[in-house]
Amino acid sequence: MLPPNAMLVKLLMWFMYLNVMVNHGESSYAGAADDTYHDQMKRMALMMKASHTIQNKVSSGSRVHHVTEYGADPTGRLDSTGALQEAISVAFASPLDGHLITGVADLGGTEVHLDGGTYKISRPLRLPDAGGGNFMIHGGSLHASDDFPTDRHLIELWSSSNAFVYEDITLKDLMINSNFRGGGIAVINSLRSTIDNCYISHFTTSGILIQGGHETYVRNSFIGQHINIGGDHRERNFSGIGINIQGNDNAITDVVIFSASIGVMVQGQANVLTGVHCYNKATTWGGTGIYVRAPGLTQTRILNSYFDFTGIVAEDPVQLHIAGSFFLGNAFILIKSLKGVACGISIVDNMFSGDYTGVPIVQLDQSNGQYFTTIDQVMVDRNVVQGMVLKSTVAKGSVWSNGTRWTVDFSKLLLFPDLIQNVQYTLHASKSFPKHVLRNVSSNRVTVESDVPVSATLRVSVDQSMMGYV
Repeated sequence: MLPPNAMLVKLLMWFMYLNVMVNHGESSYAGAADDTYHDQMKRMALMMKASHTIQNKVSSGSRVHHVTEYGADPTGRLDSTGALQEAISVAFASPLDGHLITGVADLGGTEVHLDGGTYKISRPLRLPDAGGGNFMIHGGSLHASDDFPTDRHLIELWSSSNAFVYEDITLKDLMINSNFRGGGIAVINSLRSTIDNCYISHFTTSGILIQGGHETYVRNSFIGQHINIGGDHRERNFSGIGINIQGNDNAITDVVIFSASIGVMVQGQANVLTGVHCYNKATTWGGTGIYVRAPGLTQTRILNSYFDFTGIVAEDPVQLHIAGSFFLGNAFILIKSLKGVACGISIVDNMFSGDYTGVPIVQLDQSNGQYFTTIDQVMVDRNVVQGMVLKSTVAKGSVWSNGTRWTVDFSKLLLFPDLIQNVQYTLHASKSFPKHVLRNVSSNRVTVESDVPVSATLRVSVDQSMMGYV
């Protein structure tokens, strides 16, 4: 007796055969009818091959499933959704007694191999609801059809259950063309998944959506709504999000996002982004490289990245670390107030380059009328700036005067207005030892006054962060 999957393919094959005969017999147009006839004959041949393949897979126990052997059309002319979904279903049908988290079946390293083809699909490729892990899809291209649903993604790790049913799923060496019909890849409630060496284009929602779950790693990938190398005349109209992170403990490494309204949206905690190059949409056109929307508990690290005419926005950040990155073309960091909270922020050891038009490297957005009032452990320091306005939370300055009053003005340098948490100063007088006192630190200006006139130099160090003080 044939296995159930093989029986299903046999039935589909005979249905296609009858359909081909009827359509060919009823048609009176030679051109279009011949095209349809040949397409259907090709599909039937592929499905006949698929029926034998499934039987062989069942008998041989092979865990590498070549989609062309399931009837998928590698030319991209015919719809291959059914064949690809069949290959995935069969791959999930033979779990082992493995070592994955409780409730997730170990598939033993099963692969769905796209054989270097391009496949048209009309609905999302979804992993079975029953779940599984230790599984990979790789080695080809997927193209959304003109009737693909606009609110879905071409590949979806998405179970109807709220439980974790997917673990150690790898999507690798894929080119995904969403055809402006929704998104590329959705990873929902999945554990320890990997997206590696993928090229995702022509999305309207998200190139990659990560929602819930734990530890999805995206690396060595290229993501863009429109294919370009910058300077695209359509740039002001770019939309969508390159990578939309709605979860915790994920890592984005060595990824280029070359067109989207927002390069990476972060809406979760304990995420790290390293080596990300954003030239998705210039700030002047309303674009953002990385948008950190996790107010009150951010816990995000952005390291060794490149912001190319587009910058970073963070809402009420608490524990945000930005270091070792390069900001080109007046790209800057914007700290946006929702409830006036800025805590545990370090923006250090970055490079900024601009066009000498007076753009500050770090800016505050208090346009909602809620000024920053909860400020603690904020360190903006050791940044190298050319052609932009340096901003910092620590500063040093000096002034010479012959009199009884000395003032050093830090208002153009310090990030937060009218906020000096700590002052250290020395009054260096050449010939006398006057009594002196710190009189004022308002408006980020430090004033020292002596009891008698004297020729002296005032040297001052100020700090807005209170880091390291008790």
